[in-house]
Amino acid sequence: MTVEELLVFSKKYIHKDYSKILLGDLLNLNPLELLLHLDLEVESEKVNVFKKEIEAIRNNIPLQYVLGYTNFYGNKLIVNKNVLIPRFETEELVENTIKYINKYFNYDIDILDLGCGSGAIGLCLKQKINKVNTKVTLLDISEEALKVAKENSKNLNIEVDFIKNDMLQNINKRYDVIISNPPYISYDENIEEIVKKNEPHLALFAPENGLYYYKKILSTINKNIKEKYMIAFEIGYKQKEAIVNLINTYLKNVEIISLKDMQNRDRMIFIISKNLIK
Repeated sequence: MTVEELLVFSKKYIHKDYSKILLGDLLNLNPLELLLHLDLEVESEKVNVFKKEIEAIRNNIPLQYVLGYTNFYGNKLIVNKNVLIPRFETEELVENTIKYINKYFNYDIDILDLGCGSGAIGLCLKQKINKVNTKVTLLDISEEALKVAKENSKNLNIEVDFIKNDMLQNINKRYDVIISNPPYISYDENIEEIVKKNEPHLALFAPENGLYYYKKILSTINKNIKEKYMIAFEIGYKQKEAIVNLINTYLKNVEIISLKDMQNRDRMIFIISKNLIK
């Protein structure tokens, strides 16, 4: 079959944009370039793969899982059913974390990415922060998630450390920056069916109205932060007030900064030690 025939065929079943993305990926072409290659004959093996991918999309599998990767903050990251698909809000978290690190730290630092999943956050911080000897550690409780993060680290040639652990339990090292996008969706919250059916519930849902992991982290974090420190959280858009209350319960002498995402929703909290601001 030709490119044109495959595009016509696929449009019967999935959105034309998905068709172009999938076929472009298979042929190593930009989706916009496909129109320049309509007469190109596609080998039967790739035709079969394309048809299987169409069927997966029809079965409500996320496009990123079908492709096996996603683009995050300029990097191509492997993703599969063992890790969350990184969102735009997490890119905003990374961007603002880099901004605050550059503002407050003029020396090499130790960074911990708690619940790293695919490694999106920690790998980007290591890559983008212009400090030669800054060390980044990626931590997750899931062995399968860590396999994905390690593969991304290798593919991107970004050197970081890895720990398999349940948040900060039995971790005694102190860090300058601790960042986390923990599970924060309450069990009774309505979410998109495609997310609920495909992405790992371990990384999505949390007890106590989605606040469980924030409390778990904050209640033990004093043993893991240096005198001058910053903590960065991605949060659910309705959780700001509750998380600020938790911060005030467990941490003293800090400045709390809440930021909105591009949709004007409260989605990020930064906790900055006043010792760092002086």
